[in-house]
Amino acid sequence: MRALWTLLFCLAAPLAWAGECPRAQEALPPLPGVQAELEAGEPLTIVALGSSSTEGAGASSADSAYPSRLERLLRAALPGVELRVVNAGKSGETSAEMLARLEGEVLALRPDLVIWQASGNEVLRGVEPERFLAQMREGLRRLRAIGAEVVLMDNQRAPRLEASPLAARYDATMEALSREERVPLFSRARLMRGWFARGVAPEEVLAPDGLHHNDRGYACLAEALSEALLAAAGAGRQVAGR
Repeated sequence: MRALWTLLFCLAAPLAWAGECPRAQEALPPLPGVQAELEAGEPLTIVALGSSSTEGAGASSADSAYPSRLERLLRAALPGVELRVVNAGKSGETSAEMLARLEGEVLALRPDLVIWQASGNEVLRGVEPERFLAQMREGLRRLRAIGAEVVLMDNQRAPRLEASPLAARYDATMEALSREERVPLFSRARLMRGWFARGVAPEEVLAPDGLHHNDRGYACLAEALSEALLAAAGAGRQVAGR
């Protein structure tokens, strides 16, 4: 099966992509802090914190990573709003390593919203979920202390992750963390299952490494995330273009 995945990825279309995304969506609960900033006409700072699938591994350029695409989509949907999306993703990092740079690279920016993608490298390295939970809870506590809202993001559906015996446990762990800490979860797992149900083949949205998104995957992730954020912030506009 692993050999079949590899063959399919190697035969996939080139990374550069500007087509349409499947209409699978992932909703978020209200984000009152972001909504208040928009209603007051205040600048909006969003930090995308995470590892390689935030930094943009597998994309054809930095502009094709999901944070860059998200910024363009939000600016198009919110003309006149001063906003920026900061890409604070670093390949290979665990939550412990993200926590170590939280002060200088996230808290120092005084973000209104942090999108925290986590747990992929824990799955790959065999880290027990209990350690991960303690680090995430500490990070969430520190983010709340400065008044930032947080949206968690779970793992992509990818063969290298799903081959790990920890994959299902971490899916459940992210759901539990979201529920217990009352922090919204934007689930790539559900989103990508929706893509696959609509006829999108995994190799169409994943890079040949069988782990990261390709340009189409990042584009469709950014589109679904932008729509969810706009609705959660009360903007509720249809996102057009990329």
